[in-house]
Parts: sequence; structure tokens; C-alpha cells
Amino acid sequence: MKSILSSSFLIVHSFGRRMLYPGSVGLLQKAMRPMLQQGQARLIEEFDGQRNKLVTCDGNEIDTMFVDRRREGGQKGQTLVICCEGNAGFYEVGCMNTPLEGGYSVLGWNHPGFAGSTGVPFPQNEANAMDVVIQYAVHRLGFQLSDIVVYAWSIGGFTASWAVMSYPEIQSVVLDASFDDLLPLALKVMPDSWKPLVQHAVRQYMNLNNADQLLKYQGPVLLIRRTRDEIITTTGPEDVMSNRGNDLLLKLLQFRYPKIMTEEGVRVVRQWLGSSNPIEEASVYSGYEVDDDWCVSVLQSYQAEGDVLFPWSVGEDMTMEGRRQLALFLARKYMRNFETTHCTPLPASEFHSPWRL
Repeated sequence: MKSILSSSFLIVHSFGRRMLYPGSVGLLQKAMRPMLQQGQARLIEEFDGQRNKLVTCDGNEIDTMFVDRRREGGQKGQTLVICCEGNAGFYEVGCMNTPLEGGYSVLGWNHPGFAGSTGVPFPQNEANAMDVVIQYAVHRLGFQLSDIVVYAWSIGGFTASWAVMSYPEIQSVVLDASFDDLLPLALKVMPDSWKPLVQHAVRQYMNLNNADQLLKYQGPVLLIRRTRDEIITTTGPEDVMSNRGNDLLLKLLQFRYPKIMTEEGVRVVRQWLGSSNPIEEASVYSGYEVDDDWCVSVLQSYQAEGDVLFPWSVGEDMTMEGRRQLALFLARKYMRNFETTHCTPLPASEFHSPWRL
């Protein structure tokens, strides 16, 4: 046991952390420096971006960029989208561009150890960085938590789910190409003989448990699944059922709607998840004759009774057919498919506010 402890520590603190967060590697940053400088200049010159460095409770400096659209009028400008980048993403060239193109006020930040941010991207450091970013948005930029949408791509799902767990008044969260738990993905890239080491290393030092955190949030959630994702699938991009975004959706629905997501509910949602294009998706949906209006009325009636905190008991006195309809309706409201690979930038047209009843 002692050897596993010391070996897992060495794995994480040597190559493991760099594999998980390649954006923290100096050589990569050096190669990308001209692109990052160009991206930063564009945000300042074209969008009047305001760059600030925030100091976390553990002493790290977090490099941020804020674009203020409030003076332009319109609801989108009054909404602040806080962006959480991927493991090789930087606000200068990352997912911040999606809500920016959509007309929102946007706040981007770089992971500890990425570009202008200091430190190392371990989970607690990441959480501390997210915390100071939210505090800055509220106390210095003047946004209410209810004005804030947290948007994350890939590994950014960890800090996004931490944010909404820790600040439940946040308006909503959008998780793009994210996963439920790091462990299955870590096991995929390591030798089978290393399994005990990998399990201990992840749980002890890199426990990116997105689903556990997301279940503690009561607000609106949208998951975006890349149907040809080659990174967060455990067998390969051709097997859409091995996408860990599926597991994130199922865990969320099973927690929030346990009486609907019985064995049969899970079965039909998994059938819908097996669709890799809009035609197959529509075929599954129409095959079960889902009546959207009926589903909305059932959920609204339940909500009107006053039991608004999840988990809900809606569906417990319902026919199998009714539960199937609701399971598919909810799956399609909580998840949208995007037919592309993991690293394709999300177009602004694909960035939507999460469904709310």
C-alpha cells in the first residue's frame, strides 16, 4: 500500500499532471506565445477587453479578460458568461469566443500555470481560481449571481460544476464536451497493470468528479455532446455510446427525476443516446410518440404543487408509456448534439440558454 501511495504521488507530480493539463507545459506555451499575444491584442482592440490579474486565497495570480456588453442594451449584454477553458485552452484563443460572437458580456480566465496565470492546475487550485473569478464578477464588475451563466468546454467542466455547486444562485451552466468523472478516461490511456495506481492517483490528487458536483446544483443545465468526440470516449469516436457525456446526462436525470428514470426510462434514453445524427435521433423520439405539450403540462403541474427542489417524485403514479415519454423529453431538453469532434470551436449558433420549465 505504501508503494502505491508513493508511486501515485510521483505519477501525478511528474508526467501525470502535464498529460492532464498540457497547457501548463512551458514548451507548448512558448510555441503558442505569438498566437496568444495576437488573441489577447484582438480582445483588447476589437472588443475593448479589460485585462486583470486576480490573486487567489492560495496566492496564485489568475489572468482574466472581461468584455462588457451592458452598455449595448439587450438581455444578452446584461448576462455575463464566465468561460472555463479546456486542458490546453487559453482565454486568448479558446471557448470565450463562442459567447463573445453571441453578443454576451464575457469573462475569460486562464488555469493556474497557463500563460499569464501562476501556480499549478491541481483541483483545489482550480477551485480557488474559479472562486476568485466569481468574486471579481460580483464585487468588482457588478453582476448579480442570477445574471451569470457558467460555460465550460471539456476539462473546464470541473470548475464550472464546482462553481454552480458552491454558488447555487448562478443562473445556469452549459457544459460542452465534458465528462462525468475523470477516472474512466484516465484508465483508458494507461496500461491495465497500472489500474490500482491510476485509481489511487486520480481519487487522491486529480479527482475531477464533475457529476458529483453537478448533482448538488438545482438550476438549469445544458449538456452539449460532440457525436464524433475522440477525447472523452472510452473506446473511440466511432462508438458514441462510450462518450462520458452520456454518463453525465444519465446521472443528472436519475438524480433529478428518479421515478421517471427507472430501468425502462434509462433504456429509452440510452437508445436515444445511441443516435449519432439528427435523423436517427428524430426517429427514436417519434417512435415513442413523445407529446411535448403533454410532457410540459405534467411537469408544470408538478412544479405548481410547490415541491420545487430536486429530486422530484413526478412519474411515480404514471404508466410505463408516460414515463418513457417524459424520459425522452427531458433527455432532449438537457442535452443537445453537435455533429463534430472534440476540439472544433462551438459556433455561436450552437450556444443556447439551458431549458427552464
